[in-house]
Amino acid sequence: MNKIIRILSLTAIVAALVGCEKDPLDKQPQSSLSPEAFFSQVSGLEAFSNNFYTTFPTVFAENADVYAMATMPEEISGRVQVPSTGGGWSWGTLRNINTLLGYLHYCKDQDAVKYYDALCRFFRAYFYFDKVKQFGDVPWYDRELGSADPELYKPRDSREYVMQKMLEDIDIAIANLPSERNVYRITKWTAMALKSRFCLFEGTFRKYHDITAYENGADYYLELAAEISHKFITTSGYSIAKDASDPEMNYRKLFSTMNATNTEVILAKDFNAALDLVHNVGGAFNTATNGRYGMTKKAVAAYLMKDGSRFTDKAGWETMSFMDEVKDRDPRLEQSIITPAYIRDEETVTSPQNMANTTTGYAPIKYLTTAAYNAYNKAEIDLILFRSAEVYLNYAEAKAELGTLTQDDLDMSVNKLRERVGMPAMNMAEANAKPDPFLKAPASGENTWGGFSKVATGGNEGVILEIRRERMVELIQEGHRYYDIIRWAEGKIFESPLYGIYVPQPENGKVIFDFNGDGTNDYCVYQTDKPSDKVTVYQKAQADVILSKESYGYIQMHKGMGKWDEERDYLKPIPSEERSLNRNLTQNPGWKDGLDF
Repeated sequence: MNKIIRILSLTAIVAALVGCEKDPLDKQPQSSLSPEAFFSQVSGLEAFSNNFYTTFPTVFAENADVYAMATMPEEISGRVQVPSTGGGWSWGTLRNINTLLGYLHYCKDQDAVKYYDALCRFFRAYFYFDKVKQFGDVPWYDRELGSADPELYKPRDSREYVMQKMLEDIDIAIANLPSERNVYRITKWTAMALKSRFCLFEGTFRKYHDITAYENGADYYLELAAEISHKFITTSGYSIAKDASDPEMNYRKLFSTMNATNTEVILAKDFNAALDLVHNVGGAFNTATNGRYGMTKKAVAAYLMKDGSRFTDKAGWETMSFMDEVKDRDPRLEQSIITPAYIRDEETVTSPQNMANTTTGYAPIKYLTTAAYNAYNKAEIDLILFRSAEVYLNYAEAKAELGTLTQDDLDMSVNKLRERVGMPAMNMAEANAKPDPFLKAPASGENTWGGFSKVATGGNEGVILEIRRERMVELIQEGHRYYDIIRWAEGKIFESPLYGIYVPQPENGKVIFDFNGDGTNDYCVYQTDKPSDKVTVYQKAQADVILSKESYGYIQMHKGMGKWDEERDYLKPIPSEERSLNRNLTQNPGWKDGLDF
């Protein structure tokens, strides 16, 4: 926190101002430049605020139970230590937001002042949501601080106080941001989507973590989430994108269209190779050295059959061959991972997964396009940050947790998502009559999959489970899953093994896979000596690939994952150096940093 100091230098202002001017002859002489002069111009406000957009993440994968990668994040592998600095405790973005708010009054264009005030408040609410998710109680600052300001040494404000300030900010943003759609700029609808997101998070967090100490309980935030989500659904004009000319690829096209469209996408991160703005989604999914991402078998198993029945109710589902287990499933499965039917954009033949590039055998394809764009650091497809599908899911979940969900609510939200891909509608009565044992069973004994053990009992248990399934299926690989597990207080899920495809018992010391049935051997797992068969990728059991049963079983990444501490791990630790500098900062429960205060 002591790093929140005023660094608004003339050099920084000049750089920002020059960057927004078209004619170098129009530059104001540096000797006369001042913050007052810079922020009096609308172009200055725009230039300064453009940097706020860089705070959005480049989201394309998960760091939770539904994905595995070559190196797992420390949060779910039991390796988190109290850092001396960093660890998410960074405040530079907030300083910049408050700087702009403090200088807005120098601009005489009142429409611009109104807009940039609302924009700053959106980003401040976004900033604090990230901090509350990580640390719980955090200091609230709504003005720029000088290096000698005593507030640098204040204690953390309560979670409730910060949430109320966030609500103040986001409501001002909703009231004053433009309603015209813009996939690359913050609008009224982006602010509504953010409010929907953080109110659902806070409501479910308080419910499942049994937080009752504050004036406003779980239902208060769940009601706000339901209210703003309903208003978005009924007034925004956004819908669920569908392409009538190619209905079987509706979902995949949302993530393979180079430039995001505003039918469903509320906000996207813009990329353009001509401006040297690229990312590495393609390289990460198509090379052996960039992560080797893979969906887990648990996630694949959760997808329903195409007729709406449960895959995990089928006899022998645990040991099915790859081709059999991906057959006749929810169409979003084959539009999210490589299956036998997968054809890369601009190609005409199927492309099987390359086991050198994925940890599990379930290779992701969201945001993949052509071979050229799938190379290392060549992708320029826009990455989605907010889309209406999430708001629809937030609405259904909030209503279900409140106990006020109706079939009509499902039909206007979750079932719109299912309709897009041709899946049968979710039936509330049926879901509640027969809760799915695969989804709700805790990870213990013979059950290694890790279901939801804390779902609120009562009439809506089954439908809550189904909404959580729908959330995973619809939003997978978009960066939501880890904090969904956190808010549901289901951290023990992270102790479950991360399984991939099933490898049957070997014959003649080997197992050979043809993933798409084209007659080409794609993968061979062998026991001792590498066979002479013509195969694309060879891996030696228990050396190149770990199997759960020594010579056969599930591919298993990262054996011996760490234990989840229910009393500690839902919040991150405060860096020790920050606590040393500000002795009023208390440490989060369970974290030992060697300080005695």
